[in-house]
Amino acid sequence: MKRLWTPAWIARHVAMVVLVTTFLGLGWWQVSRAAAGNAISWGYAVEWPIFAGFVVFVWWREVRHALRTEPPTGDTVASASVGQPGEAVGPDDVTAPDAVDAEQPRTGIRRPVRVARVPAGPGEDDADLAAYNRYLSWLNANPGAKPGDYPG
Repeated sequence: MKRLWTPAWIARHVAMVVLVTTFLGLGWWQVSRAAAGNAISWGYAVEWPIFAGFVVFVWWREVRHALRTEPPTGDTVASASVGQPGEAVGPDDVTAPDAVDAEQPRTGIRRPVRVARVPAGPGEDDADLAAYNRYLSWLNANPGAKPGDYPG
């Protein structure tokens, strides 16, 4: 619960209260204008409370999300990739290997590589196709890597 009383969350709570009261006040203003004979104000009188409800919905969803997530701890390893691809990693390169939680979410999702299956016709360059397929295989083998990290 203390996570919801940080300065950022206090600002969110205040913004929610200000927006909801403002939107409901504008809705009441439109009802008074509509009662005075302005027919188009009936539509606005309905819209403003809907906007206020949307603000409450987003705020409530963010509160639930903040309460469901684990608070960040300083025990996790900062980065899984210590060196360049193919580089040997020594015991001094990794800090606190026992602190890595087995339940941490993975940074990348392994998906099967879809190799371009283009029939090689006369005059087509198969070396480009083979290089592209090697690149796709490398990307699949390194799910957290960026395309700029490709060594080839």
